[in-house]
Amino acid sequence: MEIEQARTNWEDWKGYLGHMVEFAEELGMSQDRIKNMAAQAGDMLARHVPPANPEQRVLKELWEAADEQEQQMLAGLMTKLAKRS
Repeated sequence: MEIEQARTNWEDWKGYLGHMVEFAEELGMSQDRIKNMAAQAGDMLARHVPPANPEQRVLKELWEAADEQEQQMLAGLMTKLAKRS
């Protein structure tokens, strides 16, 4: 799958994230470490990458409205969602 396709199609994006979570688990990373890395990625994406679809726009707006604890929760939820995809 091309990264551009995964970036613009919501279902492909969730699948791509799911593969990354699975890879991190295979490397032996804890769920807390994966969630922290997801939060760091979410922060970087919200600051520097324009949303490619309406779902990503909603996530960006939620991220920007959230405090740090809520961002951690959102990162954890995205990790869970990605694993299901």
